[in-house]
Amino acid sequence: MGIEVEVIFKIAGVGLVVAFLHTILEQVGKKEYAQWVTLFGFIYILFMVVSIMEELFDKIKEVFLFQ
Repeated sequence: MGIEVEVIFKIAGVGLVVAFLHTILEQVGKKEYAQWVTLFGFIYILFMVVSIMEELFDKIKEVFLFQ
């Protein structure tokens, strides 16, 4: 029934951790590692969103009896 609040908190948590690590790594002078951390965080969140979209499309198919 709609998007779970827990998923929103997971995405926000990953975003905060990635932002924190990115800032720390940039201040230390490891800009390449900071970019990699940001990229991996983005890919992880992208997979989470894709799985949510998959569930949405399955529900739409179920509602319109396309299965």
